[in-house]
Amino acid sequence: MNNLPKLGLPITVLIFVALIFLFRSAVNIGYGEAGVVWKRFGGTVIDKPALSEGFHIIAPWNKVYVYNIKQQEEFESGMRVLSSNGLEISLDVSVLYQPIIEDLGLLHKTKGEDYLNIVIVPEIRAVARSVIGRYTPEQLYSTKRDAIQNEIFEETKKKVEPQHVQINSVLVRDVTLPPSIKEAIQRKLTQEQEALEYEFRLEKAKQEAEKVRIEAEGKALANRILNASLTTNILREKGIEATMQLSESSNAKVIVIGSGKDGLPIILGNQ
Repeated sequence: MNNLPKLGLPITVLIFVALIFLFRSAVNIGYGEAGVVWKRFGGTVIDKPALSEGFHIIAPWNKVYVYNIKQQEEFESGMRVLSSNGLEISLDVSVLYQPIIEDLGLLHKTKGEDYLNIVIVPEIRAVARSVIGRYTPEQLYSTKRDAIQNEIFEETKKKVEPQHVQINSVLVRDVTLPPSIKEAIQRKLTQEQEALEYEFRLEKAKQEAEKVRIEAEGKALANRILNASLTTNILREKGIEATMQLSESSNAKVIVIGSGKDGLPIILGNQ
């Protein structure tokens, strides 16, 4: 019994040390995260999958680096780039990215936790300058926005993915030109639109004129055919037919046979 007080201190120390070991060994990985194990006697683990979400126990002398593996956005505002003619343009670009989970160990070993500023930001800036330098301010402002956005995405993806980062999308949020250049482009676009509208009206007028010409030619041709077919005998026959129809009418009239031109009847009404 006298030995119990003497055993109390060592047991307390052992419990305390065990708690420390347990505390240092327990790792909790949150949702949308993954952990890279760094071994004090072996370095970064790259030949095994990263630690998934949930509770894990590791050796207390090792360490776990937790990475966000969800899609993230980096917004680069006011990047200064030059167009093909040397004009300075301000560009706002968003990059949607996330680590490649299978390469998380390699990403940690080669780039580290600050991979955003080491890999993505420099590459997106370099690619944006390269792509914008191929276009004129007018193309940037109007017709080529989608093509530029796609080129920046494809080239950034090609440069970044070998560095263990996945690029999901690149969005060109805004292209800001100097006010004088922007106004000149707007005037030019307005003039082009007015010219297109004028050409449309001219084309429509030509079509209407062509329609009238075709109708007139059709009527003239019909008249020529009709005149060629209307002989004196045909006209006389038509006149006789009309006279017979009128003679059967109940309206009061006087018909003088053979007194008209070419021997056609003359019809005299009571009025």
